[in-house]
Amino acid sequence: MTHDTFLARLEGTARDIESLLGDLLSPAQLDGEIARPALLLDAMRYAMLGGGKRLRPHLVVEAARLFGSEGVGPLRAGAAVECIHGYSLVHDDLPAMDDDALRRGKPTVHKAYDEATAILAGDALQTLAFDILADEATDPDPAIRIQLTLALARSSGLGGMVGGQMLDLEAEGRFTAEGKPIPGDETSTLRLQAMKTGAILASSVQMGSILGRASEADRQALAVYGRALGQAFQIADDLLDAEGEAATVGKATGKDAAKGKSTLVSLLGASNARLRLASLVDEAERALSPFGERADVLRQTARFVAERRN
Repeated sequence: MTHDTFLARLEGTARDIESLLGDLLSPAQLDGEIARPALLLDAMRYAMLGGGKRLRPHLVVEAARLFGSEGVGPLRAGAAVECIHGYSLVHDDLPAMDDDALRRGKPTVHKAYDEATAILAGDALQTLAFDILADEATDPDPAIRIQLTLALARSSGLGGMVGGQMLDLEAEGRFTAEGKPIPGDETSTLRLQAMKTGAILASSVQMGSILGRASEADRQALAVYGRALGQAFQIADDLLDAEGEAATVGKATGKDAAKGKSTLVSLLGASNARLRLASLVDEAERALSPFGERADVLRQTARFVAERRN
């Protein structure tokens, strides 16, 4: 598969997800809903539409496709993951968290609206994610819907993304009396990053395998791929924060060093971090060996994650 073919596939899924999210975030009420407040809906649409690579839905769709599952089900599951990702960004950007004013080159939700609206928009996106997964339109088999819901809940909650954000906040601001950052150790840094960033990426792959009714052996192979991909994504992100330009990245850079956060870039140095990144891409590709050429899109995805510039 050529790089251009891969990009066309990635962009095609992004367009499909954009269209689906537009429908899911329409003013039309669902059964059981009383009303959809216009301001809240507008803030949710602002947060979710018109930008982003849609990498997590892409992983759901392509992992499902590996086992012959295509169509609306994987797209809906991908949209659910994207709602969780979107809510996390809205909340992470708040002054009480990362205090960011820019996201994807435009004002963050609390800047475009206000803090209370941003909090509620994130809350509503989180619950919408599980609404999508619980709906039989995602899969006719209730057992599959339960597995999808459990996978996303475990990866996004206390023992996953939210717990990782707590560890991240705890790690900030550790400076000596002379103003030098106190580094964390590699083990704790890897755990934090596996929870905050890696868990949702790995879960996206897992959800695709659930939709595809993959065997246990195949699920385990994809789990290795998902974990390696998640760690590679974080190293690439840390390199962008350390070396990228805000105009290119689409958000403020240099934040980790300013807050004294430990990353593999700060712990290993940029050159060694790049070597680790290359090793993780190799690990991810090896995990896909049982699937042969069918997994070429997922192989390209690992390379894309490592080489991205925004």
